[in-house]
Amino acid sequence: MDRYNGNKIYISQDEQEKMQQTRILIAGAGIGSVIAECALRIGFEDLVIVDSGKVTEESLSCQNYTKTDIGKFKAERLAKRLLRINPNAKIQFHNIEADRENLQWLVKDVKIAINALGFKTDIPFVLDELCSAKRIPVLHPYNFGWGAFLTITKPGSYKLSELSSTKENFDLVLAEYVSRYCTFWNMPNRWMDRIIDTYKQYSISELSIASWVVAGHCVNVMFDIITGKEVKYFPKFYFSSLRGDPA
Repeated sequence: MDRYNGNKIYISQDEQEKMQQTRILIAGAGIGSVIAECALRIGFEDLVIVDSGKVTEESLSCQNYTKTDIGKFKAERLAKRLLRINPNAKIQFHNIEADRENLQWLVKDVKIAINALGFKTDIPFVLDELCSAKRIPVLHPYNFGWGAFLTITKPGSYKLSELSSTKENFDLVLAEYVSRYCTFWNMPNRWMDRIIDTYKQYSISELSIASWVVAGHCVNVMFDIITGKEVKYFPKFYFSSLRGDPA
C-alpha cells in the first residue's frame, strides 16, 4: 500500500507531489523537531534542519526526542529519527549555529522557512530579512504553554521586527501582542493575561500540548502556501488556546 494512501480523500496526487518536492528549512530543532515529524508524515520529504544545540533532560518534556538522545546534537538525532520513519526522504542536517554567513547557503532552493530560532541573538531577524529578499515566506511558531501561536511573514511585507527592533524579551513582546489582539477583538484569553506577569520575572516556558498543536498549524499553512490557498500573514496570526477561561 502506498505510504500516503490515507491522504487521498484530503490531498490530490498533484498536491502530494508538490509537498514531496518542496524544500523546507527548519531553523531550530526544539519546537522544530515536532513540526518536522508532522510535516514528514503528511508528505513533506525535503527538509533542511539546522541547530547547534544538544538534547537535554528538559528537552524531553516538549520536544521530539528520547532519553537515548540526551547529550547528542538535536539536528543529527532528529534527522536520524525522520529517516527511520521515511528512509527515502531527503533530510539534510547541520549541527551548527545559524549565522549571517551560513544562512546564505542554508536557504538555497528553499521554498518555505520555519524560524524557530531562539532570540539569544538577532539572527532570527536576519533570517527574516534574507528570506524576504529571496521571496521565501517564513513561519514563526511559538509555544505559549496552553496556547499555540503561529504567524507568517510575507516576502516584501510586514516583519516581526516591527513589533520590536531588538531581541530583548521578544518572546514576551509576542505574548503581549497576542493578548492585546485577542482582547481587542473580544476574544480574551484570561489565563494568558495572568501568566504574562510571570513571564516578566522568568523566561517563557513551554508545554508539550502547544508544541503538537502549533506543528499542526504549521503543516496546514505550508500546504496552503504551496497549493495557492489563502493564508493569514502577519500582523494576522493563528492562535489556538486549549485552556478554557471561567465565565
